[in-house]
Parts: sequence; structure tokens; C-alpha cells
Amino acid sequence: MSSSENPEVVERIFKDKDKEEKEEKKDEEKGGFIEKVKDFIHDIGEKIEETIGFGKPTADVSGIHIPHINLEKAEIVVDVLVKNPNPIPIPLIDINYLIESDGRKLLSGLIPDAGTIQAHGSETVKIPLNLVYDDIKSTYHDIKPGSIIPYKIKVDLIVDVPVFGRITIPLEKNGEIPIPYKPDIDVEKIHFKRFSFEETVAVLKLKLENKNDFDLGLNSLDYDLWLSDVNVGGAELEKSAKLEKNGITYIDLPITFRPKDFGSALWDMIRGRGTGYSMKGNINVDTPFGAMKLPISKEGGTTSFKKNKEDGGDDDEDEVC
Repeated sequence: MSSSENPEVVERIFKDKDKEEKEEKKDEEKGGFIEKVKDFIHDIGEKIEETIGFGKPTADVSGIHIPHINLEKAEIVVDVLVKNPNPIPIPLIDINYLIESDGRKLLSGLIPDAGTIQAHGSETVKIPLNLVYDDIKSTYHDIKPGSIIPYKIKVDLIVDVPVFGRITIPLEKNGEIPIPYKPDIDVEKIHFKRFSFEETVAVLKLKLENKNDFDLGLNSLDYDLWLSDVNVGGAELEKSAKLEKNGITYIDLPITFRPKDFGSALWDMIRGRGTGYSMKGNINVDTPFGAMKLPISKEGGTTSFKKNKEDGGDDDEDEVC
């Protein structure tokens, strides 16, 4: 009985082997077919690219501008020149951006649906960024006002191109950005030029201390001045001046006022006993990073009036009041 069962067992074994061989052959044929389809699609893609002229777009950071900067923030515009070699427009799907300093993130974000690059054309895409200094200083305590910090801008452009699909174009650009600090201001002296109760012409001896790590080119100054709580208005800067970085600069400002408006405080001013003053305004300066408008202020200062020698006064330029 056992001998009669053997052929059946052997037969089943051979049948299983035949089945496996057929399935393997079928898989090989199927895999070969898929590979052939992939090769065919690839060849077709290359033929389309060659015939119609499809190609990958290119991009480059063509410039970085700082159109506005003050004590609160810096507005930065990154110009990215994108070139499309294809015969049809391509959509600029997303723009990812990151600004970092010494490997630390300062700002990041996403700009969706950034526009379309025309066929066989080029376009400068402008990426506006805002660096808020309070955010930076609260996160990185070693970044001090008045300093210059290095930065790196990273931009990823994501475009959709026929044949190629979605493509990410990574870009980088290095630079420097200042963290501005407002100058300190003091009225060292006030010199009489012409004195009368109706109108007195004098010159303010201003001391400006630039606490920034970069020079300031002083172009104009607008301010209000109070002497003994009387607003005597302001004056225009007669000539520009250079405020050296981390240095002190002295400038002269002419003023005109009416002493009779001061009441009893006038006699203290005439006797050289000193007078209280306050000053508030702005200076417009040029910097290596562009033009800036910086505030100036001094509350509760004290200064003295000095007469010129020809008016019987002691015009000692070395005296500090």
C-alpha cells in the first residue's frame, strides 16, 4: 500500500515545482514588461524634451536691499532672478526662506503661490522679509544694540515643470546686518552771538556720541529744544558731519529765541548759573547699510550760556559745562 502511494506523492511534488516555475517565469515576464514600460516612458520623455525643448529652470540671488531700517526692525528685500527655458509658463508653487546667524535661526517662513515665470523668459522675484530686533534680542542675549551680525539667507524655490515634475532650487547668500543704537546727545554750551530781549542769536555746542560699530554720516537734524521749559523751536544743520563709530563728535547749531519769554529764568541764564534744557528729535544719517532715521532725546539736562569775548564774555572753548 505504501508503494502504491509513492507515485502520487512524487507527482504532486513535480506539479508544485512546475507551478512555481511558471509563476517565476510569469513574474520575470511581468517585471521585464514594467522595466520596458519605464524605459519607454523615459525614452519618450527624452524625445519630448529634445523635440519641444523642455529644460530645468535656473535661479540666482541677484541682490539684497535694505529699503528701510530703524531701531525697531530692518526691512530686507531679496531679489531672485528665475529663468525659464521652456516653451510654456511654469508656476512658482512655493518659496521657503530662512535667515540665520552663526547657525541660529532669526527668521523663517513660506510664501505660497508666488506667481508664474513666462515661457522662454526670466523674472526677478522679490522676497520681502522683516527682521524685528526685539525678537532677536529676546532670543539671543549676546546680540547687543549697536553691533553688526553676519547672516545667511537660504531660499528654496519650488517650481512645477512638465516632464520633470516638481523641482526644488536651493539658493544661499551671505551678508551683514546692523542692530542700530540711537546716539547720545548733550548740549555742552550755548554761546551768544547777538543778544537782545526781543531776539537773541546763539549757537548750540552739541555733543553726539555714536555707540554703533559703524560710522554715521549726519545729513540733517530735526528737533525741538526747551530751555527752562520754554520751547525755542529748532534749527537746521548748516553742514553735514561724520559721526565716527564708537566715538564722540561735536557740532554747532544756530538757534534764535526771545529772552523775554523766559521770565525770571532769564536772569539765571544771563548770570551764567546754568539753565535746564530738554531736546527731542531725529537725525537722518547715511550708513554702510543704507539711510537711517534715528531718534535723539535728552531730558533734564543742564547747560550754561557763554558770551563771546567781543561781548565781554569768557569764550573758553576748553570749558565743559
